[in-house]
This record gives sequence, structure tokens and C-alpha cells, in this order.
Amino acid sequence: MLNLDYKILSDEVLIKDFQENDNLDAYQELVRRYKDPLTNFVYRFIGDKELAVDIVQDTMVKFYLKKNSYQTIAKFSTWLYTIATNLARNEYKRKRRRTFLSLNNDDSEIPLQVEDEKILSPERETDNSFIAEEVQKALLRVKPVYREMVILRDIEGFSYEEIAEMKKTSLGTVKSRINRGRNHLKIMLQKYYEK
Repeated sequence: MLNLDYKILSDEVLIKDFQENDNLDAYQELVRRYKDPLTNFVYRFIGDKELAVDIVQDTMVKFYLKKNSYQTIAKFSTWLYTIATNLARNEYKRKRRRTFLSLNNDDSEIPLQVEDEKILSPERETDNSFIAEEVQKALLRVKPVYREMVILRDIEGFSYEEIAEMKKTSLGTVKSRINRGRNHLKIMLQKYYEK
């Protein structure tokens, strides 16, 4: 492909070009599209920003090396998130074996999230930051099997069907796990709901 605006091409067209022509521009465009959303997803799952960045870099390396294992029967995003999810899950298990997880994170890291284009007052910005931190702390206390599903659905915006395909499980199981995860979050965050 010559002289194309890669930003307007679909993921599937780009991955096909990368597979067939070793086109690094296509690869770089896919990395550009998915680096931040994947980092946000992994961070939400494991709660460590630096580790999330490392896992996403590993995901992109694996994507580069295993490009030909992608088949057009699935959406590219589903395939890429599956790689990231597996790497994050493995790291989460390693991390749990190495250390005891504390529910009181003294680092108070501000979660990664898509920037809001609107200008907020300092009070509103502080409130939003505080609530985001509390949501992240609550997410980390939800069982990983439910947390992963809630993040994929409610933060990353995948459909129930895409999640079922990604996790190789039934639609009913996906809906059940998301519901349980949401209920756990609701209980933990109940004090922040307006009555």
C-alpha cells in the first residue's frame, strides 16, 4: 500500500497489510491506536501504572512476533486484548505470589484515563480525581475474574458478545460475572451515591 492515510483504515485492513507486506507503518498505526486504551485496561486490572506500561509493551512485542496467528474470523481488538489480558493475568498471579497485596495503597496514583477536553474548576477536578482513585481502589478489591469482565465492558466498552469471544466463555457467564462485579463495586462505593 502506497501513500495511504493509515488513520482512516480499519484495524483489519492494517493487520492484513502488516501480515502480507511487513508494513511497519500499518503496525505503528495499530500500536498508536491501542497503546493508551490497553494501558488503561491493564492498569485498572493490576493497579500498577509502571507495570501496566511494561505489559502493554510486551503485548505489542508479542503482537509483532505473532502477527500471523491473527485470523480475520475475530476482530483485531479482541485478539489484541486477549494477548494483553493473558499477560496481565499472569503478572497478577506472579505479583500475588511475590507480595501481600495491601488494600491501602499509599502511592495514591491517579488512574490513567482518556483526558476530558472540557476545562473543569479546581474543585470539580479534585472531586473527579478523588472519585477516580476510590473507584480504582474498589476495582482492585473485586475478584479478578469479575474485575476483568467489568473493565472490559464498562471501561473499555466491549460488547457482551466480544467479551464472550475474547474469554472463550458463554454469553450467560459473561453477563453473570459482570453483574456480580458491578454489585461488588456498588456495595463498596455506596457511600458516594447521591440519595
